[in-house]
Amino acid sequence: MEFLTEYASFLAKTVTLVIAILVVLASFAALRSKGRRKSAGQLQVNKLNDFYKGLRERLEQTLLDKDQLKALRKGQAKTEKKQKKQHETKPRVFVLDFDGDIKASATESLRHEITALLTLATPKDEVVLRLESGGGMVHSYGLASSQLARIREAGVPLTVCIDKVAASGGYMMACIGEKIISAPFAILGSIGVVAQLPNVNRLLKKHDIDFEVLTAGEYKRTLTVFGENTEKGREKFQEDLDITHKLFKNFVARYRPQLAIDEVATGEVWLGLAALEKQLVDELKTSDEYLAERAKQSEVYHLHYAERKSLQERIGMAASGSVDRLLLGWWSRLTQQRFW
Repeated sequence: MEFLTEYASFLAKTVTLVIAILVVLASFAALRSKGRRKSAGQLQVNKLNDFYKGLRERLEQTLLDKDQLKALRKGQAKTEKKQKKQHETKPRVFVLDFDGDIKASATESLRHEITALLTLATPKDEVVLRLESGGGMVHSYGLASSQLARIREAGVPLTVCIDKVAASGGYMMACIGEKIISAPFAILGSIGVVAQLPNVNRLLKKHDIDFEVLTAGEYKRTLTVFGENTEKGREKFQEDLDITHKLFKNFVARYRPQLAIDEVATGEVWLGLAALEKQLVDELKTSDEYLAERAKQSEVYHLHYAERKSLQERIGMAASGSVDRLLLGWWSRLTQQRFW
């Protein structure tokens, strides 16, 4: 126990020192960036066909002998020359990524990527969204879903690929796709709404502490953390949740009318295999498999709008990550628990 106490003390001093250094660096960066105009982001475009071609050629160079490789390259050159003469125009596939947190922060990049591709995309093309999200705030994922709806409204086919999870707000986004493709053990569903908060009013009363909540409007505040909650307030709060859930159900049913919406809108989740039976998805396949197949007949482009972060923002992100890793390492050593 004495070792743990000394270790905790050492760790606390280390964390304090690291934070102090990072605060000084952040302050310095703030002074340098003060008055500077924030740099705009940049759209990055990579042709995935070249990536797949590079993988294949590397393997061919390793496995084939000199004569076999020469014959193969000669045949490929003839095929490419023939295609150029015939002026074959391949359909285009635009690949987007959305890695969602609780605030759907990736929406900021997504909106610019969609704006860019809609200037060129036609109904003959396709947009593929690789989506990973466990959901989050209602209004944040509502906006993210509205951005995807722009693609549908423009008449451009939208395919959503889910390798790990698309639940709650994540599935709200996924259902907009004309086709949903899921890995066999991806997590899908959670068509429900949840809200929770602690209440410490009894603790305050125990210590003779008063807390007053003043409102103008009967339902301006229904449930609070510090005030005394009423049954009427709880009923109103539940009513608001039910209304939001109904809107969620109607939204999903609009884009996937084949669903038995009351059966799947219970807040439950299903793995891809079961989700296929529930018609939450249309096909079981990884995004890698799907895109590799599409690259055989199409020109596949990966789009990513990268925000140019200031030095202050980069230092802040590094500080946050460093502290998280330190605390996680300390806690895992003390408890011998594994974190996934």
